[in-house]
Amino acid sequence: MDSTPIASSWLARIEHFLARPWLGVLSRSIAAIVGGYALAATSAMFFALALPLPRSQAVLTGMLVAIVLCACAALWAFATRSALRAWLGIVLPAALFWMAAEWLGVMP
Repeated sequence: MDSTPIASSWLARIEHFLARPWLGVLSRSIAAIVGGYALAATSAMFFALALPLPRSQAVLTGMLVAIVLCACAALWAFATRSALRAWLGIVLPAALFWMAAEWLGVMP
């Protein structure tokens, strides 16, 4: 009993479903909204800890930079060639900001 035609039919259906253009737009939209928020939050946290200013000024500056980065993340999500690049271009900097902020928060 060979199930190869059934398996290939099932995989072909999934591949056909994932090839739809609206899924790329949906993925980019989620990357812009959720990823942009994550990038903004982590960058604000990093700049609040890293800037050698009084705490209130560092927080305000970090929030202003975060607004700009959130807008840039939305632009990036729709300017790249693929949705994967959009996700990587947003998630990697957010992860770097988070790691740097964690490192600065632990250091005395």
